[in-house]
Amino acid sequence: MQQQIEKLLEDIVNDYDVWQNRCAKGEPKTQVQEDMFTRFKSRISFKEGNKYIKIFTEGGSVWGFVVNTDKDKKFRKGDILKAAGWNAPARNAARGNILDGGYCIQWTGPLYL
Repeated sequence: MQQQIEKLLEDIVNDYDVWQNRCAKGEPKTQVQEDMFTRFKSRISFKEGNKYIKIFTEGGSVWGFVVNTDKDKKFRKGDILKAAGWNAPARNAARGNILDGGYCIQWTGPLYL
């Protein structure tokens, strides 16, 4: 699942880049925007736990969670969950699955239902 987590992180970074380009309205990125992109890309990370993999973005904010077990009664391994708070995901519904692909995310977090 390591490869799929890396792909998710790459997709988050790519969405941040798309967002920055929309904000630039067709103009070249400024040095500040380039620095912000580099900083965002270097600070996105994850921490693997028994039940979930927690995805962090810049400043230590929790982007979301990925189910890391086959023993969850409601979700499948690889399901993307929105963060309910720092330590727990919102367990109402999966926002996609990194093993199946086809998920919809933004750099700010998994999309709302």
